[in-house]
Amino acid sequence: VQLVESGGGLVQAGGSLRLSCAASGSTFSINAMGWYRQTPGKQRELVASITSRGARTNYVDSVKGRFTISRDNAKNTMSLQMNSLKPEDTAVYFCNTGPPPFWSWGQGTQVTVSA
Repeated sequence: VQLVESGGGLVQAGGSLRLSCAASGSTFSINAMGWYRQTPGKQRELVASITSRGARTNYVDSVKGRFTISRDNAKNTMSLQMNSLKPEDTAVYFCNTGPPPFWSWGQGTQVTVSA
């Protein structure tokens, strides 16, 4: 499965971005998925996850109430709506299965939040 992330950019604190993840292959719809983020020198962090049919979602405490994960299995896509962004949200964001085993990682999309 190939994963392609998009939608990142530079935004001021308090702003919003919507990230998208496009997956190839036929197994997307049967896998729980997640959005991860990574900053230099730190481990990749799972920030949001969604079950295979989208019935349940989970968020790391630092993004609860600000980020919303969703998916469209008919289109093999997943999104992350990020509101009220903070400088500490600055990172490269990736999508992948959640939990492992992981598919090959995509290039990610850079999110930069200025103070």
